[in-house]
Amino acid sequence: MGMRKIIKIDEDLCDGCGECVPSCEEGALQIIDGKAKLVKDIYCDGLGACLGECPQGALTIEEREAAEFDEKAVDEFLQSEKGAPKSPSPLLATGVPHGCPGSALRTMAAPVAPAASSVPGPQLSSLTHWPVQLMLVPPQAPFLAESDLLICADCVPFTVPDFHSRFLTGRSVVVACPKLDNLDLYREKLKEMFAVARPTSITVLRMEVPCCGGIVDAVLKARDASLPHMPIVIHTMDIRGGDRREVAQAAQDNKAQGAS
Repeated sequence: MGMRKIIKIDEDLCDGCGECVPSCEEGALQIIDGKAKLVKDIYCDGLGACLGECPQGALTIEEREAAEFDEKAVDEFLQSEKGAPKSPSPLLATGVPHGCPGSALRTMAAPVAPAASSVPGPQLSSLTHWPVQLMLVPPQAPFLAESDLLICADCVPFTVPDFHSRFLTGRSVVVACPKLDNLDLYREKLKEMFAVARPTSITVLRMEVPCCGGIVDAVLKARDASLPHMPIVIHTMDIRGGDRREVAQAAQDNKAQGAS
C-alpha cells in the first residue's frame, strides 16, 4: 500500500450510463447496481483515460492510499472476463433500465407512408427501435432476433440523403465508430450478438476513409466465429454519397474453395 493517483467516482453524479467502461482498457470500471464502480484498486493505473468519457463529470483523479497497480493481475482479470459466461442483460431481465434512462430498450411501430400527394412534406423516420449505439444494445434485444441487421459507421447517414428509405427501412440497426471506439470490444460484442440473435442478413455501411475499415474487420471476424455460413453485404460510401457494393462470402464457402 502507498499513496498514489487513482480514479474517484462521485456516485451522486453518476447516472450509470456506462460511457466510461469501454475507455478503461484494464477493465477497472464496471456498472454495478446502476452505478460505475472501481472493481479493484490494483486494476486502475491512475492515468485517467476514462475521465473525458463521463457526461456527468462524475470521474476525477485523487491521490490516496491504495494498492499498487498490478499489470499481471489486470491481464489475468481480462482473460477471466473473456471466458466468463454472459448473463442476460438487466434491461431484459427486469424490463427496467439499470442505468441511464436513455438506454432503455424501446420498440416502435414501423411508420405508415402517407398517400401520394403533390404537396411535399417531411419524410418519416424508418427507425423502429432504441438504442442504436452498438455498446448500448444487448445481444438479447428482441428487435435483433432473426432480423435483417444493419451495422453502420456513425458518419454514414450524414453522407446519404435517402439513408432511411434506402438502407434503414425493414432493418434493425446498430451504429459504431471504428476510429474512436475500442474494436476489440466491438468484435466480442458482435460475436455474441450474432450467436444470440441469429440475424437473417447482415449489411455493413462504412465510409471510404481507411480507418473505417475497422468496422468491416470486426464484423467479419465476429461472423467467422459465430455465423460462418453468412455472407456479408458491404457498402463503402464516399463523402458525396457514392456507393461501392461488395459481398464478403460466407467464411465456410471460402474454406471450401481453398480446399478444392
